Amino acid sequence: MPDVPADLPIEKRLAAAVELYGEATVVKRSISLLAGNNEGEDFLVYVGGEHARGILDGAPVLYWPELWGTRALLYVWDDSAVAAVRAALGNQAWRVREMGARVAATRGLELVPALTELLTDEVARVRAAAARAIGDLGALADVDTIRPLLKDADIDVRRGAQQGMDNLRSRYPAP
Repeated sequence: MPDVPADLPIEKRLAAAVELYGEATVVKRSISLLAGNNEGEDFLVYVGGEHARGILDGAPVLYWPELWGTRALLYVWDDSAVAAVRAALGNQAWRVREMGARVAATRGLELVPALTELLTDEVARVRAAAARAIGDLGALADVDTIRPLLKDADIDVRRGAQQGMDNLRSRYPAP
């Protein structure tokens, strides 16, 4: 196994992985992790850092590799990952759904219908991330889609909804 710089920030770890494997391979392996596949110990440490070492030492795997594969797509990308991000929005683990919304917004993916479904997610952080992502990607009409979240019981969801609505309005100013 190559000497993986587990203690570096993720952007530097992924830059090192790209240098070693190439960008297309890093994207492909990230997508594979998101799909629940094993991509080897070295790659797991590139995407998961010190936390991945815990899994390699016997901690429960849970959803962490899927989350790390999704998060890697914030830093390395090609359009072959669009379907994987769409799948992440429906993942059983809320952290993966939340990260999928962040990746969709960052990458400018036209996934507003799938993100709209997340506005009623049982997890507040997912609802907030979806509202912000729709604010980055949606049309002015989506203000009305996000508006009900202004009355959400969770303050972070209300903030996310307001941010999303404000972003939509700034992108589509009144004539």
